[in-house]
Amino acid sequence: MMNSKKILALGLAGAMALSMAACGGSASSGTSAGGDAAAETKAYRTLYSSEVTTLNYLTTSSTNEYAIGANVVDCLVEYDCYGNIIPSLAESWESNEDMTEWTFHIRKGVKWVDKNGEEVADVTANDWVATAHYVNDAVNDSGSQYMYDTGSVVHNAQAYYDYTAYLLESENGTKTTDADGDPIEVVEEVKPEDIGVKAVDDYTLVYTLDQPCPFFLSVLSYTSYMPVYGPFLEEMGDQFGLDADSLLYNGAYILSSFEPQYERVLTKNPTYWDKDNVLIDEIRETYNAEANSVAASMYQAGEVDYLSVSSDLLDSMLKDESTKDKIHASRVDNSFSYFYCFNFDPQFDAVYEPDNWKIAVNNENFRKAIMAGLDRVKALTVSDPYNPEKLLNNTVTPANFAVGAGKDFTQYDAVKPYTDGDSFDAAKAVEYRDAAKAELTAAGATFPIKVLMPYNPSISNWDKECQVMEQQLEGLLGADFIDIIVEAGPETGFLSSVRRSGKYALLKCNWGADYADPQTWSEPFGEGNNYNFWDISGNADTEALFAAYSEQVARAASIYDDDEARYAAFAEAEAMLLDHAIIIPYSVSAGDGYVISNLNPLEGEFASYGVARERYKYQKLYDTSMSMEEFNAAFDAWEAERAKAIAQ
Repeated sequence: MMNSKKILALGLAGAMALSMAACGGSASSGTSAGGDAAAETKAYRTLYSSEVTTLNYLTTSSTNEYAIGANVVDCLVEYDCYGNIIPSLAESWESNEDMTEWTFHIRKGVKWVDKNGEEVADVTANDWVATAHYVNDAVNDSGSQYMYDTGSVVHNAQAYYDYTAYLLESENGTKTTDADGDPIEVVEEVKPEDIGVKAVDDYTLVYTLDQPCPFFLSVLSYTSYMPVYGPFLEEMGDQFGLDADSLLYNGAYILSSFEPQYERVLTKNPTYWDKDNVLIDEIRETYNAEANSVAASMYQAGEVDYLSVSSDLLDSMLKDESTKDKIHASRVDNSFSYFYCFNFDPQFDAVYEPDNWKIAVNNENFRKAIMAGLDRVKALTVSDPYNPEKLLNNTVTPANFAVGAGKDFTQYDAVKPYTDGDSFDAAKAVEYRDAAKAELTAAGATFPIKVLMPYNPSISNWDKECQVMEQQLEGLLGADFIDIIVEAGPETGFLSSVRRSGKYALLKCNWGADYADPQTWSEPFGEGNNYNFWDISGNADTEALFAAYSEQVARAASIYDDDEARYAAFAEAEAMLLDHAIIIPYSVSAGDGYVISNLNPLEGEFASYGVARERYKYQKLYDTSMSMEEFNAAFDAWEAERAKAIAQ
């Protein structure tokens, strides 16, 4: 049972001390990223080939851009290396009984400084109020404004956004029709002070929500919840975030130099409240349009500390004596889950026989035949020929994503059999095929069932992956049963023209998490979704299953005061998708792929959402990169230690 009343600062501080000790929160001497840190910390040097278009962390939704903001501005909370939420600019917090009001006690003595480290103002609760007013004003076009209306639903935030959007469209109420001549609907006035973000005093901040939200803390490390000094923001106007001089800093680093298409330098903030945990003095990023081509030689020359090893160089570098023991995989990115969707409302051309597909897709044994017949590891070798198993995802919600009552979501009873197993089972696939063939014949289907499987040609290796699946599935289930048609979609607008338009039979889709709760993974499959359209299948059995699933999701979401019961209920909902083969779980993202890096990412902050993974705080700089074996051993140890840490 979660404590919905209060999380004590003392307990959090203790947890922070323990977790930082385990994560390696202070530097020591040594030589490699698999061992101890270098005694004298130097600059961490990288290359980049894509320049940012803005430094305005309140509006950008680009990782390339908010990675800078993540290191120069702190949030209310941060994360240890195992994903536990720990205090940052909020020393402590509490919620009311139904978790619709959250009160944060702001750390005193934290300063806003300019790029020269000169103090400008104190950080106060008013800085988060300024953020809420700015982000939810449609004139500022924030790419992460939606986080005020996703899951957490901050009171009147969306209403204020809608009102300011109306003012923009109607030119402050002077226009009544839009460019197409359609009437502009009048929106009732909402003032910025009506938003449920209030500074009770300089060091007490209150968020008021429209519904209970047990996971509210996990939305607080998105850029749209990062603080800003209001008077400075007002002074800068539309010039805010254009360069290093038009930002203020309260984080671990200061952007001391910003020269577009040349260099940007992050320097340790001398006034930082937690500077003992900032273990790298300087981050130096140099622009090079050919970064991917030259990084390897520059690393060998000792000029950079990181490179991403491209697939075309991987084999040769693993055979090269000078590099083979420095390459290792990166930690997978479990903020994205990939799964294959069956389309229950096909809108593709007659040549692909949509009516015949509708008969087939609404047959559970047909779906199960494909689910059990898909050898996902074989398909994933296209992306990672060395260790495809690490990409495998057996559930919609990835492992190491969400923790309830001290247990990873994937270990809850309803989904654990999938977590511990493998949906690929050739013998069962044949059994399902035979059952489906008899049922589909009786229903009037013709064989082979045409299975239109498009891919985006702009995404590397997707075509090869589809070809492997075609050969493998048709080889197992028989080309007389299914005819998988691999077809290239458009390079641009793929989602709109293919997935959202329903012009596919079977398609690899993905969903990115917004917050640390299994509820986020139910969102692609709700009413009105444009992922698999099972809510409008027109088939009584499928729509009854959809109704049962929706009811279970709603029941799970209504549980806010008991983590274990909430997670168990969401696990039962997710199991319904898997038990009935509504979707086929596939993989997580490969993250950065194979790299050579003088950092050990397992020591940094960890979260599957927000900005935590972009931060250099707690990271140590080493003399050289760890090997594949060292990384694998370190990752296994991290998983074991994480299991202990989250169980406390």
